Amino acid sequence: MPILVVGSIALDTVKTPFGEATDVLGGSANFFSAAASMFSPVRVVAVVGDDYPIDDLDFLKARNVDFGGLERAPGNSFRWGGTYSFDLNSRETNFTDLGVFADFTPKIPEEFRDSQYVFLGNIDPVLQLEVLKQVNDPRLVICDTMNYWIGGERHDALIELLEHVDLLMVNDEEARQLADHHNLLVAARRIQEMGPTHVVVKKGEHGAAIFGEDTVFFVPGFPLEEVFDPTGAGDSFAGGFVGHLASMGSERDGDYRRAMVYGSAMGSFAVEMFSVDRFRTLSSGEIFNRVREFREMTTFEHVIPDVEP
Repeated sequence: MPILVVGSIALDTVKTPFGEATDVLGGSANFFSAAASMFSPVRVVAVVGDDYPIDDLDFLKARNVDFGGLERAPGNSFRWGGTYSFDLNSRETNFTDLGVFADFTPKIPEEFRDSQYVFLGNIDPVLQLEVLKQVNDPRLVICDTMNYWIGGERHDALIELLEHVDLLMVNDEEARQLADHHNLLVAARRIQEMGPTHVVVKKGEHGAAIFGEDTVFFVPGFPLEEVFDPTGAGDSFAGGFVGHLASMGSERDGDYRRAMVYGSAMGSFAVEMFSVDRFRTLSSGEIFNRVREFREMTTFEHVIPDVEP
């Protein structure tokens, strides 16, 4: 089933202890689409400036990513630059130039409005609400947000948005801030009371957890010998997660659990190269092999010893 993603398309300049890249493909919509399109068709709504290298998106178009909702506005494209520490767990933002993204008002094309799966990338919750007004009865709405919106003047809009969201994706710090509680389990339950039936809490290299109505499932981060660039890992996780669900057309507990594994797998591929470059040559066989490795890492036999009652 087709997935609608509304988010940013940017040009990133990234420096890590293992190399650097200048003006490469970035933004939540790019990373999400690169991962999700390995499983399902993707429809993109975003904006770029007239300086954006549109031809660089051709490999995504060839993978059934529809850019019919990509607006090209006069001016500069969204650019971000950052430098990562040696352990890649922290980064310093060197610059953020919003360009035409500062005035982005999502317009959903008529042919996109029947999308059954909607991923709202990390943009102003007021705009996320406007997107939902333009789509026709989606089957599943997944939302990403950040502490800037949680603790800022858009907090009330975010709370209103959550009433219309089926699944919220946040990191552990954002979950605690939104719920105003230090315990993640309690925080997830409080967020569910705001509207979402499921909450995914991302913990970077340490994996992610999904909290359902009465279940909790955790998936570890995949151990890698080399990590080059963690930029976009969270959006790639979301792409793998939503892409797998859309390919199954089902949202049972087991589907969510498998989607978590596929999400973690796609996030692990993203960090192996700069930008979205790892996805250019990624094959379905590599994905399934990594998912199989996840299964081998996390499966164990439960032996109940004989004990006196």
